[in-house]
Amino acid sequence: MKHMNSEVKEERTSTKKRIDLFLVPIVLIAAFLNLFKIWTDEYANAYYTAAVKSMLQSFHNFFYASFDPGGYVTIDKPPVVFWIQTISAKIFGFHGWSVILPQALAGIGSVLLLYVLIKRTFGVWAGRFAALAMALTPIVPAVSRTNNIDSMLVFTLLLATWMLFRAVRTVKFGWVLAAFAMIGVAFNMKMLQAYMVLPAFYVFYVVATKITWKKKIAFLTTATALMLAVSVSWAVVVDSTSADKRPYMGSSQTNSVLELAFGYNGINRLTGNTSVTGSSHKQPAQTEQQTASSETKQNSNSSADSSQSSNQRKSSFSQKMQAPGGGNQNGMFNTGNPGPFRLFQKGLSDQISWLLPFVIFSIVGLFAGVKFKGPYTAKQKESLFWLAWLLPVAVFFSIAGFFHQYYLIMLAPPIAAFAGAGAVALWSMYKQHNDWKSWLLPGGILTTAALQVYIMSPYVSSIGVAPIAGVGALGVILALVLAIRKQRKNSLTNYLGAAAMVVLLAMPAYWAMTPIIYGGNSMLPSAGPDSSSGMGGPPSTATNSKQSGFNGMQPPGSSSGNSSSNNQMQPPSGSSNGGQMPGGSSNNGQMQLPSGSSNSGQMQMPGGSSNNSQMPNSFSSKSSSSKRKSGGMNAEVNQKLLNYLTKNNTGEKYLFATTDSTSAAPYIIKTGKPVMAMGGFSGSDPILTVSKLKAMIKKGEVKYFYLSGMGKGGQSDVITWIKENSKEIPSSKWQSTSSSAQQGPSGNGTLYEITLK
Repeated sequence: MKHMNSEVKEERTSTKKRIDLFLVPIVLIAAFLNLFKIWTDEYANAYYTAAVKSMLQSFHNFFYASFDPGGYVTIDKPPVVFWIQTISAKIFGFHGWSVILPQALAGIGSVLLLYVLIKRTFGVWAGRFAALAMALTPIVPAVSRTNNIDSMLVFTLLLATWMLFRAVRTVKFGWVLAAFAMIGVAFNMKMLQAYMVLPAFYVFYVVATKITWKKKIAFLTTATALMLAVSVSWAVVVDSTSADKRPYMGSSQTNSVLELAFGYNGINRLTGNTSVTGSSHKQPAQTEQQTASSETKQNSNSSADSSQSSNQRKSSFSQKMQAPGGGNQNGMFNTGNPGPFRLFQKGLSDQISWLLPFVIFSIVGLFAGVKFKGPYTAKQKESLFWLAWLLPVAVFFSIAGFFHQYYLIMLAPPIAAFAGAGAVALWSMYKQHNDWKSWLLPGGILTTAALQVYIMSPYVSSIGVAPIAGVGALGVILALVLAIRKQRKNSLTNYLGAAAMVVLLAMPAYWAMTPIIYGGNSMLPSAGPDSSSGMGGPPSTATNSKQSGFNGMQPPGSSSGNSSSNNQMQPPSGSSNGGQMPGGSSNNGQMQLPSGSSNSGQMQMPGGSSNNSQMPNSFSSKSSSSKRKSGGMNAEVNQKLLNYLTKNNTGEKYLFATTDSTSAAPYIIKTGKPVMAMGGFSGSDPILTVSKLKAMIKKGEVKYFYLSGMGKGGQSDVITWIKENSKEIPSSKWQSTSSSAQQGPSGNGTLYEITLK
């Protein structure tokens, strides 16, 4: 106990020392990567930004995280992060940057927390390297520059880790409770994803705490109970509230938070039993041969068969949007195919895996000579913690059926921790030993450089040959020279080791800057030369990097024609690959419309899109516009439609109703008025029935309906009834025809009016 008290005194003394000057530039780098130009993102992720706009209007909307000001449906996540974003918008005003700011600060905070966590046990240089690796991990700033949840989630989990480490050092039960309660808070950010770190917390506390087994079990049991209570606290309140007194729980099938947590945001992520639109329908399995055949047939007919039947379109759409592992070259949303080497596949490797070989060598070095029964050093105990964080999360992403690239930020802390701690440990072994451990440093440098060459090779058309050849050549040379100069303790060897770390971090640093250089995507953030597309895949996946960068998808709401690209969507300037849709995006090749749409041979986003259209300039990273509207492919309004609806509103609660959130979000953001997304985020939530809609119309709550070909998933009966009992409004009264007014509900959608007595 005397030793424990001395550690606490040492910690208090260390806090009074002056700031680590080497940490200052690392924090400045993180600040630049996370904050620079976030003010150009006008809408951010429009789905979540619309919710913040709604939450600013009443405590009812604030508490439930309502998507729309009318309190019709919630967003598809718990509210904690959006509470923080709403407070930020209240303080700084409602802007795209004000809802992004909390996540950007969280990204910087994660860098600082990792420095503190690693420095104490592994040394100041290990802390510096770990903080720098965290700051330069490409997916970290890519996510932190958006209003998506994950950056705040990682910061919260690192804060919980700091509490746990303090609990072990001080042997105080209160810190154990605080650490697990913080995981409960994280659950209310992104549900079960927060629990990914639990194996690390349990293993570390059991191994590292010097108390009796009886106390360990009692403390962990109590802390776990508190964590679960905090986790379900909001869910219990919401689920126990009468459904008619709160919004529908978005993206659930039973209007339940707990069903959302353990279904759509839980088990379905692992099994892939989640469709691209967000409803829980398992996608059919399909072989690579079938996919290739489908793509060949689809491409051969891309400019000809505009009369493709409904069944053919439905079949093609199903094939293209299958879950990962069904044969798509890069998997759904460019997440690769499940397997032990998935994190090394293109689409994922360039987001997170730049240092993984070095991490593997570091793990070997840090655990060298460890005996199963102990005793364990402090470094070995904390290494075990980071390993117990790294492995389960890596396994999940290696086998999961449905996730997005930006979820990989969950791997950034353990990778950065091992990169920092391992760099110092391997350097020490290199200088002090002459056995196999002395080869770990040059081996780690060589294999990591080789992987980085592999990661960059598909991007040769975007970045050129020089950086690829440079990293490969320097990695080989430095590894060989270090191998030859083993045990020579002079300044040249020190410089060689430092140079090797610079080489290994050079390209991750460039990749981390790509959202600034090329433009980011707030809907599906990723890093890379195609970061603005939201796909994070190499340009080689497209037939032509300038013409097929969005893989054949049409942009929504565009009215200018281009006969040379009948079934292809044009990418923004400087982009080479990818495409996006709310909650997901397509991969490799073209996408056919689902059954029921009038636009043959083209993928239409919720909210509608017109034929043969060019990508609006507002999505280009080199746009002349000072504001970047990257909140979704349809993140602007049709001003003529807005004027018509406003003029003809006779007191209805909702400005209009539409199938899904994509069409509704920009109108909520611009006007602050209620717009009904009848089927929730994707249009597939079973919220509305014909009888309920009739009652709403009779009460004068809604009379205008904008319908497009997407988002019919759980409400086909409602849409059929609307069409059969409504008056179609001539498009000349609301449709914008100029190329400058090409966003919002427009294109091939239809506006209807219904009045019932």
